[in-house]
Amino acid sequence: MMAPAAEALGVRLKVLAESPDVCATQVIPQAQVGDYRDLATLREFAAGVDVVTFDHEHVPTEHLQALEADGVVVHPGPRALVHAQDKIVMRTAVDRLGLPNPRWAPVGSEAELAEFGDEIGWPVIVKTPRGGYDGKGVRVVHSAAEAADWLESAAGSPLLAEAFVPFNRELAAMVARSPMGQAAAWPVVATKQVDGVCREAIAPAPNLPDELAARISGAALKLAGDLDVTGVMAMEVFEVADENGKASFVINELAMRPHNTGHWTQDGSVTSQFEQHLRAVLDLPLGETAARADYSVMVNVLGGEYPDLYHPYLHVMAHDPGIKVHMYGKEVKPGRKVGHVTATGTNLDDLLERARHAADYFTGTITE
Repeated sequence: MMAPAAEALGVRLKVLAESPDVCATQVIPQAQVGDYRDLATLREFAAGVDVVTFDHEHVPTEHLQALEADGVVVHPGPRALVHAQDKIVMRTAVDRLGLPNPRWAPVGSEAELAEFGDEIGWPVIVKTPRGGYDGKGVRVVHSAAEAADWLESAAGSPLLAEAFVPFNRELAAMVARSPMGQAAAWPVVATKQVDGVCREAIAPAPNLPDELAARISGAALKLAGDLDVTGVMAMEVFEVADENGKASFVINELAMRPHNTGHWTQDGSVTSQFEQHLRAVLDLPLGETAARADYSVMVNVLGGEYPDLYHPYLHVMAHDPGIKVHMYGKEVKPGRKVGHVTATGTNLDDLLERARHAADYFTGTITE
């Protein structure tokens, strides 16, 4: 999805793909197939580009440090990216900056997890510090024994234990920052998660107090600045009620790349997150982040029982010419994110109904 923005800017992209048929190779002619976990492969790839950036956080930190030592420009750099790669590192940074964290602790044994749970109360959220996404690597446990298998397989490396947060809804703040220090923020969005996967995003988050929206955006900008982030960063948060019953928030996770919660910007913002990420990593002036409409709605298309995603275009586009369809060229698998649809306008209920109808038709949940 970064390819159209790159084309408009006259920027050539080159992709390191794990296989020759992944979605990026369908739109980026310069595609090298290789393993991002292999340093020699990364060095060969990096020799042919001006800037290295990412569409996921799984490239080993030590490999990125080696590329920087070679003189390669890496954005975001490994010192920033590790905060999106390792949730314990992230929690430590959030505490250091005085931003709102849930209660948390690294735990390396059943005894340590039991002590944490008994102190703050059960249930407890247990996470693998690295590698988890879309609900993977996250478990709700009611006793230490329920995480015994994870603790054993961690082989002495700590897991992350967090307090279970009773939240009102989930929100996300997208920001961007360039090497020159310029930063920009999009409106805070409300998100809906189903089985750990983002299903919907609404921009701006409806009924979010201006003061709270400013605090959330300010926290995201503070993190991006302190961590020296270059590129787009997503900060996912829980909206909660504080001890006085006033709306507040706690930080859930970070992502340092274009993110699902920012897909609405393709059609709903003056500058999309994909163009903004390119501007940032190339140290170009950042674009305007204002919304183009009162509301923008994004609904993910999740893989269902029907592998054909092309013929549904006939219904979706004829039924609602105002819907924008974005498909990824991925093989359809049940529950897999294979695309998304967006709608923009003034009537939020109408936008949600239209976008959900389109997404459900692609999935096969509805047939008319």
